Amino acid sequence: MHFRSSVVLVSSWFWFAIALPAQQPTPVGLIRGQLLECDPAGSEGELSIRASTNQVYRFRYDSKTYFEIENRRTTADGLRKGDPIEVLADRVAGLNLSYARTVHVLEPVRKQRPTFSLGRYRAYRSALEPLLPSGDLTFSGVVQRLNGDWLLLRTRLDGEKRILLREDTHYLAEGAPVNASALKPNMRVFIRAGRNLDNDLEAYQVIWGAILDPGSAR
Repeated sequence: MHFRSSVVLVSSWFWFAIALPAQQPTPVGLIRGQLLECDPAGSEGELSIRASTNQVYRFRYDSKTYFEIENRRTTADGLRKGDPIEVLADRVAGLNLSYARTVHVLEPVRKQRPTFSLGRYRAYRSALEPLLPSGDLTFSGVVQRLNGDWLLLRTRLDGEKRILLREDTHYLAEGAPVNASALKPNMRVFIRAGRNLDNDLEAYQVIWGAILDPGSAR
């Protein structure tokens, strides 16, 4: 009887374990999924997403995290459960969760754009944008050289990378949007990039500045 009870107990725990969504160690780089929950208020907190593999990841955000919906800045309060989102995540010393540098709500949006706004939206993106990569590469390093069309990035693991700068590249300093002129040589930056039709690297976002004081993490 003792043996049979043990078998039943082990079997019950097995089925219970596989029924639960697996919460995996949060990776770095670009992670996409559906928003499960987000702390409802305040300038810092946590959010979680479920990836297409059914894995659940949690991230820490603060006032320097850049939230974006329909190419405009928002806050964590603007997110809704079930939103398809993309998180650009990084490691921070002293923090047990990955830090969300940017959180972008992906298409389709929750509401249809008015007809009069379509011209402005299309003007913001190139007509070839649907044919281009979605920016699924990330690099970090120091800007070696810089001009109006490209920058040369020195990375620790991959050597030097020549990355083109687009007209619609986003520049974020301390979590706030800035002009391209704010980017200078010798800055340490984090870049979200993709390859264009000529297989050249293009920058979609260039981010720099302090991101989080580990001592302030709850």
